[in-house]
Amino acid sequence: MPNSKGAVKRHHQNLKRRACNRAARSRVRTSIKAFEAAVARKEKLAAETRFSEFVKLIDTATGNGLYHRNTAARKKSRLHKKLAVLV
Repeated sequence: MPNSKGAVKRHHQNLKRRACNRAARSRVRTSIKAFEAAVARKEKLAAETRFSEFVKLIDTATGNGLYHRNTAARKKSRLHKKLAVLV
């Protein structure tokens, strides 16, 4: 347990940030699964909208420091390749 008031505050901040980060990471993963499901069904229009939602989510998460920019770029690139196959 924390031994000082500052340590208690830091502990609470860490718990709150962890919850927000887990939620954001979960939203990104869910959007990836929705995109891949649309690709599997070969629904081009649905896949394009899911891809744009994914890009917005991962760019926001990257801006907040949840993902490294190269990791985000790699994820976007791999999903964009799957989208290009549908064309």
